[in-house]
Amino acid sequence: MFLSTFEKQLDAKRRIVVPQEFRALVSGPFDGVFCFPSIEADCIEGGGQALFDRYLGVIEELPFGDPVRSALETSVLGGMAKMSFDTAGRITLPEHLCDMFGLTDWVAVVGLGDRFQIWTREAFQAHRAAQRELAREGLAQLRAQQRAARLGAAQ
Repeated sequence: MFLSTFEKQLDAKRRIVVPQEFRALVSGPFDGVFCFPSIEADCIEGGGQALFDRYLGVIEELPFGDPVRSALETSVLGGMAKMSFDTAGRITLPEHLCDMFGLTDWVAVVGLGDRFQIWTREAFQAHRAAQRELAREGLAQLRAQQRAARLGAAQ
């Protein structure tokens, strides 16, 4: 699983060192990662062959010509970049993805289990704060539902 958050600096050639922990997770047909514009947020999403296969499976479940299938094909497959690691464990982010999300200097590489995201450091700090609040609210609601279910079952 991709875990934790790492702050990394892009160099002048848009190269970033992928954390060793992440590189170890993406062994497969080639030594690198797949990256594309995230559908969920304003960042780059990436992962290994397993993530690519998962998205492809979702796309192939939809009938040819379905508007959601077309949107996923355009967003994921059409926006995908296949990047190999160099000898230092770096990938070079495509210029269009860096421009799309304003990646110029320090970035946050965020593990999300079966995938990771690359954000500007500032955008991720704001996103993380909003996500923490949503998680708190969601957990409080879940606990209230569980308490109500236990009380209902006890009667």
